[in-house]
Amino acid sequence: MKYRTIIERDDDGIYIAKCPTLPGCISQGKTRSEALSNIKDAIRGYLASLKKHNEPIPPPIEEELVEVGA
Repeated sequence: MKYRTIIERDDDGIYIAKCPTLPGCISQGKTRSEALSNIKDAIRGYLASLKKHNEPIPPPIEEELVEVGA
């Protein structure tokens, strides 16, 4: 499954990764690559917890990037 992840850099230079489909699923890292690796682990853990508690797994968000001229 693929989940949309947003990665932003905070004022201290730390990369914060969030998965909007999974409320509260947030991680961080010193580099963008580390934040991405950490959010993958967080998503796996989140989904495992949902399964353990017989909660529904949210479907991944499908989206398209649209490029327009300014």
